[in-house]
Amino acid sequence: MLLTIICLLLSLVYFLLMWVYKAGWAKQNDFIFPSDFKPSTFISVIIPARNEADNIRACISSILAQEYPQHLLEIIVVDDHSTDSTAAIVKEYNGLNVHCISLSDHLDAGKKIVAYKKAALAAGITQSRGSLIATTDADCIAHKLWLLNMAAIYEMERPAMIVAPVIYATDHSVVQIFQLIDFMSMQGITAAAHRLKLGNMSNGANLAFSKAAYMLVQGYKGIDHLASGDDLLLMVKMKKVKAGKISYLKSPEAIMLTKPQPDWKSFFRQRIRWASKSGKYGDHRLTFILLLVYLFNLAFPVLLVAGIFNADHLYIACMMFVIKVAAEYLFLEPVAKFFRKQWIFGSFFFLQPLHILYIIVAGFLGFVGGYEWKGRRVR
Repeated sequence: MLLTIICLLLSLVYFLLMWVYKAGWAKQNDFIFPSDFKPSTFISVIIPARNEADNIRACISSILAQEYPQHLLEIIVVDDHSTDSTAAIVKEYNGLNVHCISLSDHLDAGKKIVAYKKAALAAGITQSRGSLIATTDADCIAHKLWLLNMAAIYEMERPAMIVAPVIYATDHSVVQIFQLIDFMSMQGITAAAHRLKLGNMSNGANLAFSKAAYMLVQGYKGIDHLASGDDLLLMVKMKKVKAGKISYLKSPEAIMLTKPQPDWKSFFRQRIRWASKSGKYGDHRLTFILLLVYLFNLAFPVLLVAGIFNADHLYIACMMFVIKVAAEYLFLEPVAKFFRKQWIFGSFFFLQPLHILYIIVAGFLGFVGGYEWKGRRVR
């Protein structure tokens, strides 16, 4: 009886949570800047890169193709000990506001480094001239109006940080469709959470912040012992010292296109890396929500085992599954429309059991285990 009551309560709260996120997404207004807007902000785009020879050229080209004044733009690629031709490719752009610096030149000899990406970003920011810092990843492709939107919201609202949407460019393999659905859900929750103040989220693939706010919180100092969290944990620092407002840039023109992981193994490594930030947000609301989602999904295997002894638990599991599918569909439908990915619903229902397993495994390993990323082992 106790298990039944707990599962029913979890189901009710989960459904309400998805409904609240749906409302938050709807309330997050699309950003539209004036047609006569003329930017005046110098933007430094910082791109950490490690063994990205296959991607860096397309990334740089998409930023150079921005409809943004070239005299107000610089691109700084920080080569993080690449063993391929990443640095050589970047240097081909010399003279086009593109600079390549080596992370190894900015590290103290003998000092142990865990957060290489944070160190790379910090090195790039130190060398930057912009009042607004925009960060992205080397495998990303920017919309031609990306920086114009960033500058517009910055000049109109003067935020300390700007969070903007990211989406995957996928083929139609199961592993990539699964990632797209999961990632798009997180993007929708990010926008909704910002609007409703239910705990902020972000993604370093499409992030901007004022250099003044970055300097005010002393950059990544105090969070550089954690390998992940260059985006969210920096946001938490800015919120703690009230460096300024956090703006969400909801615009199709600001969407950053990136690549999903190529296989299941690398996908789980990535998600375990993301989950490793759990409990380190300094935001009890977000921690509570993540725990709720985890317990809701954990209830499914518990009910299946309990169903061996009492078939009624199997009926409860089926009911919870219907609630999960219905709640997530109601939330995700308008988000998919924004990203023009409505076609994912042909696979949405069939991938739900895998999604439950993924939440349980990635959440657990992210909290207690280690992972490998970019050829480095992190615990």
